[in-house]
Amino acid sequence: MKLNKFDDPNYKIVDKGSHYISDAETLSIVISGKDPLEKAHTLLQKCDNNFNSIAKLSYFDMINNGLSHQQATRIIATNEYSNRKKLQDIPDKMKISCSKDVADIFQPLLSDLQHEEFWILFLNRSNKVISRMKLSQGGISGTVTDVRMVMKKAIESLASGIIVCHNHPSGNLNPSESDTKITQKIKEAGGILDIQLLDHIIIGENKYYSFTDSGIL
Repeated sequence: MKLNKFDDPNYKIVDKGSHYISDAETLSIVISGKDPLEKAHTLLQKCDNNFNSIAKLSYFDMINNGLSHQQATRIIATNEYSNRKKLQDIPDKMKISCSKDVADIFQPLLSDLQHEEFWILFLNRSNKVISRMKLSQGGISGTVTDVRMVMKKAIESLASGIIVCHNHPSGNLNPSESDTKITQKIKEAGGILDIQLLDHIIIGENKYYSFTDSGIL
């Protein structure tokens, strides 16, 4: 279906502003190419009109729902752009006062992922953020965490404290046995080097688990 100028979402967004266009029209601009509005409606219907659910679709999910290679990769790139923007929006020297402060940083980055990632937040003596980094990336059920590398990076950052964080794509926030063991190892290694492990946060969709809040740290 060919749209006239005034129905074209690309025209609407310039003429009336981005808040004027619908969810389907917004997604269609990202998709672009052939039949973008129809394909946007299809994806939204499949995902209960939820952009977070669309972000979890794999490349092959999108291909199987009629998108071209270019259209699927546009959505993937747009999601990655959004995640990186959120990471860059975190102000340096932000003070961490509770587990929610940490969850607010990592929830937008990790909750949509279908694989596990392990991140470190480096803090000074006032619990202000020095920097943050992704240490490792794994599969659906786990990722490798090297305690020596955690300590190396903390020393290089001149950190007095660290908070580690990873996600559970399954949505089950209960720490695994390996989660508990690696937490204890990092705590013990940090104790030797006078680098305190302040918390270990597990991220799920719209929720999180804190080792400190649960009394484990």
